[in-house]
Amino acid sequence: MSKLLVIKSSILGEHSQSNQLINHAIEGRNDVTVRDLATDPIPVLNAKALTAIGGGEDLSDELQDILDLSNNLVEELKQADTVLIGAPMYNFMVPTQLKNWFDIMARAGVTFSYTEQGPKGLIENKKVVVVTTRGGSYQGTDKEHVTGYLKTVLWFFGLTDVEFVYSESLAMGEEVAQASREKARAELIAKL
Repeated sequence: MSKLLVIKSSILGEHSQSNQLINHAIEGRNDVTVRDLATDPIPVLNAKALTAIGGGEDLSDELQDILDLSNNLVEELKQADTVLIGAPMYNFMVPTQLKNWFDIMARAGVTFSYTEQGPKGLIENKKVVVVTTRGGSYQGTDKEHVTGYLKTVLWFFGLTDVEFVYSESLAMGEEVAQASREKARAELIAKL
């Protein structure tokens, strides 16, 4: 069985629609590493974090801890065969927690490099499945920024085999929401 890395980013815990879909899809699997970014948050990319992930000599204990975390996150990503990302839409974008995960791993020479042709991702040959949940219906509209952002940042890391599972209209009545959840549940299981 292939190694599956699960990234949860919802702040709603057990009440999260994306977490519920993920939990259903991975139930019974023992090849899974789960990282819940809401319960185990990643530091925001600020001047300290940027200094830390730049490496260098004589880092303070605080900065060394940030670098060690970044190294661990990159290693988790490298070790996975498939990555399952829960990306609920919050205010038309991914949760801050998920952006922090990408930010702390975006390191020249580690996850990407600069070439004469532009950036090149250094983490390749992995399948990525993104489950994205939303209260309204935004897929295919100009209000849908989650898909474009994730395709771009994943490409930046070298991850180009990316598929999306959408569960939309979750705040538009229980009948519509249930149908959307069931459709997403079946799609997600089929993609993993």
